[in-house]
Amino acid sequence: MDAATRREHAHAIFAAGLAAAEPGHCVRRALAVEGNHLRCGTRRLPLDQISTLRVIGAGKATAAMAQAAEVILGERIDAGAINTKYDHALPLKHIETFEAGHPIPDEAGVAGAQRQLELLAGLDANAVVIALFSGGGSALLPAPAPGISLADKQEATRQLLACGATIDQINALRKHLSAAKGGLLARAAAPAQICALMLSDVIGDPLDTIASGPTHPDSTTFAYCLELIDRYDLRQQLPASVRQRLEAGAGGTLPETPKPGDPCFADSVSLVVGNSSLAIDAAAAQARAHGYEVLVLTSRLQGEAREAAAALTAVAQEVAHADRPVAKPACLIAGGETTVTLRGDGKGGRNQELALAAALHLDGWPAITLLSGGTDGTDGPTDAAGALVDGATLARARAMDLQARAFLDRNDAYHFFQALDDLVITGPTGTNVMDLQILLIS
Repeated sequence: MDAATRREHAHAIFAAGLAAAEPGHCVRRALAVEGNHLRCGTRRLPLDQISTLRVIGAGKATAAMAQAAEVILGERIDAGAINTKYDHALPLKHIETFEAGHPIPDEAGVAGAQRQLELLAGLDANAVVIALFSGGGSALLPAPAPGISLADKQEATRQLLACGATIDQINALRKHLSAAKGGLLARAAAPAQICALMLSDVIGDPLDTIASGPTHPDSTTFAYCLELIDRYDLRQQLPASVRQRLEAGAGGTLPETPKPGDPCFADSVSLVVGNSSLAIDAAAAQARAHGYEVLVLTSRLQGEAREAAAALTAVAQEVAHADRPVAKPACLIAGGETTVTLRGDGKGGRNQELALAAALHLDGWPAITLLSGGTDGTDGPTDAAGALVDGATLARARAMDLQARAFLDRNDAYHFFQALDDLVITGPTGTNVMDLQILLIS
């Protein structure tokens, strides 16, 4: 099998993973009108006892989730509002859409969050709130806590994204700087009944981390947040208002986010309706259809992108050299979410960084191809989902006088792959279930 065929197959396998995680399909499996009842997961709510039906949500996939909810619920929706990323909106009849900034929050996101808080205010115990959350919801639902400006929250977000912190660590801090996240939307809606449907982009699907858990109990604390900023040496670099809030909270002078057992969660249910396993399983099926022996390495890939690249390519090289742990032709699949500690001023994302680091390891290995891509179609602040490399990538780069190591050192994978025409461009996919790494060995 030649390199061109492997490249074609890699794109097809990735596309199959994206299709399986389509948000509308995920919502329709969990939410339905059945006779005189509204079913949310296994919960059944009598329709004639619902006084008000509101829809809220935030995330890159939330527009597609909301579209499915409108088809299911129709005129039963009294009002609704969602926040999604710019260029991710879809036509909706009953639900307002606020397109907003990601990964850095902006004023449009604040306006959308305020609208959702308005829709949740004053609801009674017979009201039902359908909450739709997906990856990206943390940045897309910014409601700065009292005393914190949007500018300060933006600066804190930039520093957190650059320091190499994991998504659950970043979200712990976001929750304690917010008036909406970390269970606070549930507190705003109480005593209404909440059915939260979540499309997970977080390893292990922790309900309090997806979109920073706006309707779910928060297990993190102000004290933990202080430990984190000290771990990454950020205490003196963060805006003074952020630092002061965390210190005051840890000192007990500010109320904590609502914890398990809080009465505001008494009539609330949260369901993960889709995750990376859906995408991985579909990608594996597509690879088998192309004739590959498939080995799923993990759905929990994390750590520095370039270190993950070293581990993945080492396994691929073992397959190429010794037909183990799986025989050729082989497809290795991983899913998860790596991180990048920024050291340079280049452009890129974790998938492009992983692919560029992999290219260095694969130089001279002609039978191996790797595609790394984000299922949301956007990798970092770029228009690419990721990138594709093989054993000839560096040779092609050298012929164009592109020094791969130099690009990697300044975190500039985007311009490296742009020059080689090896970016993976999907456009917004409407979903978000973490990243996929596909390695083909022939």
